[in-house]
Amino acid sequence: MTSDVVIVGAGPAGASAGIVLARAGARVRILDRAAFPRDKLCGDTINPGALARLRALGVADAIEARGLGVAGMRVTGASGIAVEGRYPDGLSGCAIVRRDLDRLVLEAAVQSGCQFDPGVTVRGVSVSESGGARTVTGVLVGGRRRGEMAISAPITIAADGRHSTIAFGLGLAQHPRSPRRWAIGAYFTDFAPERWRRRAGGVPEAVVGEMHIRAGRYLGVAAVPGGLTNVCLVKPSGPADPLLADPAALLLGELARDPLLADRAAAARLVAPPVVLGPLAVDVAQAAFDGLLLAGDASGFIDPMTGDGLRFAVHGGELAASAALDALAGGWTGVHARFRASRARAFAGKWRFNRAVRAIVSSPRAIDAATLGSRIAPAIMRAVIAHAGDCRAAC
Repeated sequence: MTSDVVIVGAGPAGASAGIVLARAGARVRILDRAAFPRDKLCGDTINPGALARLRALGVADAIEARGLGVAGMRVTGASGIAVEGRYPDGLSGCAIVRRDLDRLVLEAAVQSGCQFDPGVTVRGVSVSESGGARTVTGVLVGGRRRGEMAISAPITIAADGRHSTIAFGLGLAQHPRSPRRWAIGAYFTDFAPERWRRRAGGVPEAVVGEMHIRAGRYLGVAAVPGGLTNVCLVKPSGPADPLLADPAALLLGELARDPLLADRAAAARLVAPPVVLGPLAVDVAQAAFDGLLLAGDASGFIDPMTGDGLRFAVHGGELAASAALDALAGGWTGVHARFRASRARAFAGKWRFNRAVRAIVSSPRAIDAATLGSRIAPAIMRAVIAHAGDCRAAC
């Protein structure tokens, strides 16, 4: 197949880009080193803003049919203060195991006309130089034993995650010195649920997402289909941290010591060993190479405290696809500038919000102040929850 666009990475960013491109008539080839479905560390919740983007792509119905509705969020502080907020205007999110989400979005991309090649390892990109300008002309795949093979295409979209081979290989990505946080995530059975409590009408309870903020760290808890609970701890650490050598003991110990979670986790059992990922944050300079666009976590990654990483992925994939169509139609002049501007319009406000929340978690004094503010004016925290859920983007 001769391709107009090669997409590296078949997760939500790459698959969403593929859907948009293929439906616009472009010939799209998606490559991934994994075979799908595959497991991936994630909070497993889709906020209302992300669900709206998936609905625009026509895949939300299949996702909601397999997931659990999420009516809002419950946020707790170290001092025991808890604030529950329902998403406004009847909006809801969805909790679904990430392997199922990724499979459904990728299936939609294939049904839209994309070619998908699993089990393909991308080693880097092909670059041509002319007049001092460098242009990406495709990707290099394969390994040492069989040798590398070039797959050519006018446009390459790197959607290969926060450890992007392409972004790091071109010197566009780096891990910042601070913050250096790592995530430890696992599935549990028999984890006692926390549910949204309506105060009137006897309406059946609905699942809520949970964020438990502690000094320097936080725990996300999400009920998912199949009677499982996803628990993810994010904390400052490093590759030499001895605690990371036994992630199960680290996660279980954190739950056992937590005054609000210990009772709920007392009878819980791990389904499989925890997954460890880090350092989380990645800073990326937007590609200045004609022929190359970055999408999803490959374009930069901020600690996923507000649960909107999937909106950044899906919407970012859509924006990369629009930029690719722009380049296919009229060449690369001005494409990167327009792409940067579209990303700034879509994400800049939320990036600032996420950095502010991350700073609060890093400061015990800031946590105490936020907790006190929640006690005095819980409506403020509910407004924060609505913003964290990208509810404005969902309307």
